[in-house]
Amino acid sequence: MGELLYKRVLLKLSGEALAGEQGYGIDPLTITKIANEIKEVVACGVELALVIGGGNIFRGLAASSKGMDRASADYMGMLATMINSLAMQDALEQVGVFTRVQSAIAMQEVAEPYIRRKAIRHLEKGRVVIFGAGTGNPYFTTDTAASLRAMEIGADVILKGTKVDGVYSADPKKEPDAVKFARLSYIDVLKKGLQVMDATAISLCMDNDLPIIVFDVTTYGNVKRVVFGEEIGTMVKGE
Repeated sequence: MGELLYKRVLLKLSGEALAGEQGYGIDPLTITKIANEIKEVVACGVELALVIGGGNIFRGLAASSKGMDRASADYMGMLATMINSLAMQDALEQVGVFTRVQSAIAMQEVAEPYIRRKAIRHLEKGRVVIFGAGTGNPYFTTDTAASLRAMEIGADVILKGTKVDGVYSADPKKEPDAVKFARLSYIDVLKKGLQVMDATAISLCMDNDLPIIVFDVTTYGNVKRVVFGEEIGTMVKGE
């Protein structure tokens, strides 16, 4: 398969990725499939950290648009990401992958607190670290949390796993003539308002020159293909 291109990666999954075909909640088959794929990648010597969204359980932004207080809604969203993180931890442990969940909100009975040096140590020991509860602050998305944690642990790249095989000029499901981009600059993403990650996350990556690869995580083997440098999905980086 060639040479390993990325040694330390942060994989960002949307909550919806865990829901599978059912569209909400956690689908056991889907989460086991993702766990098996992560196991293969870790076996190749990749140090892998995970950030999972909470959209399959609760969306803070959607709730706040219906009149709920944004901060309260966002805290509920953070708890939803913890539910996903614990489910992912269980799925990984079931297939024999050692993991740690670190939460940005203190909940010592179920997860370690987020400590940067400890997270890096876990990665060096071959454990998968799952970062839960976003950044611990309302008004920030899990995309921003992924960018922030990726910088903190010194990741080589952010892998953003979605249900589509890259970034398109429009929604390919609604517009059949939408164009897929192979490469984009951070500025393009911000100017065109493309749905890669939110603007805060993109700006963070741009300031620190951290590349983002958007790819289809539902196709088995794609995570491995990306870390070995196969050109799938869309690469977002500097000019």
